[in-house]
Amino acid sequence: MDFFLLPLFSFLVGIVVGLTGIGGASLITPMLIFVFQVPPAVAVSSDVVAATLMKVVGGIKHWQQQTLDAEVVKWLALGSVPGSLFGVGILHLIKMRAENNLNEFMLHLLGATILLVTFLALVQMLLLTFFPLLKLPELPKFDLNTQLGRLQTVSIGAFLGCIVSLTSVASGSMFALVLIAFFRLDARKLVGTDISQAAILLLFTALGHLTLGTVDWNLVLPIWFGSVPGVLIGAKVCQIAPQKPLRFIIYSLLMMVSLKLVY
Repeated sequence: MDFFLLPLFSFLVGIVVGLTGIGGASLITPMLIFVFQVPPAVAVSSDVVAATLMKVVGGIKHWQQQTLDAEVVKWLALGSVPGSLFGVGILHLIKMRAENNLNEFMLHLLGATILLVTFLALVQMLLLTFFPLLKLPELPKFDLNTQLGRLQTVSIGAFLGCIVSLTSVASGSMFALVLIAFFRLDARKLVGTDISQAAILLLFTALGHLTLGTVDWNLVLPIWFGSVPGVLIGAKVCQIAPQKPLRFIIYSLLMMVSLKLVY
């Protein structure tokens, strides 16, 4: 039954992702844990591998269209890839001690990460909705023509890359906030840069998770079958669907799910 239910649920998640842009990992990983009773370590690893295909296809498309900032992608990847491999190394060390410790660690960290990402996104949405004229202090812009700017970019990429490898969450959402806050990318290049750096990051992260032995292809393939057409349909409907009410509902649900994961 799960073989039919998982593609169906992944299809629905794909529609939500296509409609709202909210990361699939924040939805699919908790779904695997709560609905299908998948151990957290297997859920995270399988979701990382499942997400890689969509990001790589999207990244290639944006590269062909030149709708990305190649310099930003390069310097973020120089930090995020080693950071993700470091995170996988942490998981290997925990797994060597006990499989139950790995599941418990990833469960709580996953919940905390989704809670943080969702809270930041929700606050940003509410501020833009109710206080559109509010002027918040701007964060410093990273200048990739300087050694300091490159070091800052590599450092923040390494930190977020480690978080992604540990939880499967934030390969797009947290990096998108970084691109907006520290690089001031215009809307035309924001999505392409975000997807392209996530493709590179997830490619290496997926390889790392394969070495853990916690990837279940019986989960990965149905997620692919369901989520890819769902994303395409959601992207089409996105033009007529009301964005803010949808995002508010999804963020509220994610807040409740993340609290359950943490506690």
